[in-house]
Amino acid sequence: MLRIAFFALLFALISRPALISAQDSTSPPAAGSPQPSSEPAPPQPISAEVVAAESAIASSDWTTAESKLDSYLLTHPADARALFDAGYVADAQNRLDDAAALYRRAIQANPKSFEAHLSLGLLLARQNKLDEARPELAVATTLDPGVAGPELKARAWRALARIDRASDPAVASNDLLQALRLSPETPQDTLLAAELAEQAGQNDAAEAAYRRMLAKDPHSAPANAGLAHLLIARKQYPDAETLLRAALSNAPDDPTLNAQLATVLVAEDKAEAVPLLQKLHDAHPADPAITHMLAEVLAVAGDYAGSDQLYIHLLAANPQDVDLLVAHGQNLVRQAQMEEAVKVFDKATQIDPANGDAWSGLAFAAFRTSHPDVTLHALTMRSRTLPENPATLFLWAQAYDTLHQKPQAAAYYHRFLQAAAGKFPDQEWQARQRLQILEK
Repeated sequence: MLRIAFFALLFALISRPALISAQDSTSPPAAGSPQPSSEPAPPQPISAEVVAAESAIASSDWTTAESKLDSYLLTHPADARALFDAGYVADAQNRLDDAAALYRRAIQANPKSFEAHLSLGLLLARQNKLDEARPELAVATTLDPGVAGPELKARAWRALARIDRASDPAVASNDLLQALRLSPETPQDTLLAAELAEQAGQNDAAEAAYRRMLAKDPHSAPANAGLAHLLIARKQYPDAETLLRAALSNAPDDPTLNAQLATVLVAEDKAEAVPLLQKLHDAHPADPAITHMLAEVLAVAGDYAGSDQLYIHLLAANPQDVDLLVAHGQNLVRQAQMEEAVKVFDKATQIDPANGDAWSGLAFAAFRTSHPDVTLHALTMRSRTLPENPATLFLWAQAYDTLHQKPQAAAYYHRFLQAAAGKFPDQEWQARQRLQILEK
């Protein structure tokens, strides 16, 4: 309602329709402050049809505006102002393909139309067509916005910053700086600056930005989540837990904050992690990240069957995901379902022959199903990507021992005893007993 009232006031002053939101590029055009056109004043008075259409736009009467503009454009197909207005009407009604086509026609009729380039760029950004959106927004930053003012040009720079942040945080930071030269810093700017600093590895700068945001708005969920992410990355778990519990007191159902707290509780080995994740999963059963986290925690807690049901659910949607296959295979091993585990690990190694964890699982499961030759092959493949450890050295020795290859078995038992160094007493006793027999 505020936007409509402001549009009506501005229209009464300058007889020009709304332009674009001053918010980020995901907002629809009808969400923001209206502005006048930046196009040069036409030599002829504006036609009565266009004036009437713009009056309807000011009242959000899209049907009337569309009817008048369609009629007018039949006889004036190259009128840049009317084309932009028609694009705006289509945009406001979420007819995005029509809106894009009309904005493009407006640009063709007047290549220096700031508002048409900006509107098209923002529309394409909302559709995630970033490669197409960026050139339009870049052109908008070079044009004179006219009486639209610097605030609208700043919006073009902000939209560019959001597009560039994924590919080049340094360029995105410069985009944001250009926006701040034209308009005051907003909370969204502060958050974006923090994200860009974190992306660039400038964690101290990112933390300062998040804390600056929280000083202004202690209840900002994105700022709390961003700062918590930094603290978790630094393994400052007690600090992260304190921050997250305070944030959740104001937003108890926020999925990101709850997931972060669960991560912290898992790292701190606190029993609260399981019920918290279960609650999160019940509230968001289709969220794969939450499901995966709950599956991991249930496995750590010893609920292998419960964990595996979740992995099976995830694999139904992603049957080629090697990490999921490995986790599923490990649960099968823990449930003594060795034959099934061999099949799962074998599938994982076929999908990703460089996955050492998959080969580790296959080596162990194959030995438990009396296939020492497969175990040796799996251990050989594993050794190409992962270093040996006491467990794998003992498995090498057992596999060779089962195949009656005495010299190789003895060599690996010795290597195991050296690496174990008293940490695996049962296996070390077994290795010494076998060495007495093998070296007679």
